[in-house]
Amino acid sequence: MAIKYPIVPNNITVHLGTPDEAVRNITVPFIDYIKNVASSELYPTWPESSLRANIYAIISFALNRIYNEWYRSKGYNFDITSTSAYDQKYIENRAVYENISNIVEEIFNDYVVKAGQIQPYFTKYCDGRISTCNGLSQWGSVSLANQGKTPIQILRYYYGDDISIKENAPVGDVEEGYPGYVIKLGFAGNPVKLIERDLNRIRQNYPAIPLIEDNLGLYSKETEAAVKKFQEIFSLPVTGEVDKATWYRIKYVYTSVKKLADLYSEGISASEAQLPYLEELNYGDTGIEVEFMHYYLNAIAFLDPDIPYLPTNSVYNDNSRMMVMAFQRKYGLPVTGTFNYTDWQRLREVYDKMLKSPTTSQVNFIDELYPGYFLTKGVTGEDVRRFQKFLLKICQYDKSIPGVRVNGIFDDLTENSVKKLQDDYGFQINGLVGPLLWKKVVELSKR
Repeated sequence: MAIKYPIVPNNITVHLGTPDEAVRNITVPFIDYIKNVASSELYPTWPESSLRANIYAIISFALNRIYNEWYRSKGYNFDITSTSAYDQKYIENRAVYENISNIVEEIFNDYVVKAGQIQPYFTKYCDGRISTCNGLSQWGSVSLANQGKTPIQILRYYYGDDISIKENAPVGDVEEGYPGYVIKLGFAGNPVKLIERDLNRIRQNYPAIPLIEDNLGLYSKETEAAVKKFQEIFSLPVTGEVDKATWYRIKYVYTSVKKLADLYSEGISASEAQLPYLEELNYGDTGIEVEFMHYYLNAIAFLDPDIPYLPTNSVYNDNSRMMVMAFQRKYGLPVTGTFNYTDWQRLREVYDKMLKSPTTSQVNFIDELYPGYFLTKGVTGEDVRRFQKFLLKICQYDKSIPGVRVNGIFDDLTENSVKKLQDDYGFQINGLVGPLLWKKVVELSKR
């Protein structure tokens, strides 16, 4: 399992006013944003320990907003505002102080964390003269620095002895939380796992939401029932599917009940941030994610001469790397030989387009292609019917298979037959039809 730790973004989008004010958004490098805010909020003549403590607080505050998608979960298209009434003071095109700039260059990817939590801590602060608050006092930090306190001692004075500094956090592009497609029955992956985690926590405050016991990151009937009840409670269309509106309402409610944007946050632990699927695959990696990648690449390569069709298994090897690089080259992605979140998104787009709009050369094979989501009990539709037709051909020569009704409904009989095939051919016996079992059933149907 992978743990989704926060990363420091390359850029941040700032709304130049209060949240609902009709003003511009600007996107600036994160490091320049921190320099600007620090130069707007602080005096360069303050002791260095005070400046460092305050800059840690400014960084952590901004990262907390980004990590929780505080404004995006409310329907806004920015990360933070420019006003200290809501966030931190940012002045477009202002000059920055040299000593403050030098400190920011050194620590811009360090942030405050609370013991047992992984999210950037909500480091609330105020000036300490005109206004006071429960968080850090900027002028108070000057007095503490003059007493010889170090930056971490100053921070602990205001935020508690159980805080520390997460140093040298990775820097990169932060992907929007919503994956860009409607998530529904049969879908699997880390976005599903996040939905299930969030809904299970929300149900502590809204017990009418059913418990989701699945740990596979699979959108099951349990997940669908919990989503429907959430949608009903929060006046959303009751579809049982997670579109962008439902995704961000779940995110907003989760952040609210956990108080993630609060000094007294319940926080997110490393175990809660564990996700079942690796989001970047590298040479030597093994497992189901590698096998899934191979299936999609092989299906595309079989019909596309620009991508080599090579033997693969469950290991990311030389053949995997050659296919990945060919795919990246053809579709305008960085040709790295590793397979990351952006590559996954593009691969799914290409595969889904092939399913929906096959070319003349593809149309003869289209029925054999995996539909792109798990078939599981309760799923209905033409994809289930296609699978049942392949399964029926196997049942005609293998009488040990319980049987199948070609009715487009993944019913008990279909599930029992799937489990028998899984048992016979060394798959995990769970009744789920993923790309590898689909491929095996298509092969067996041709005997």
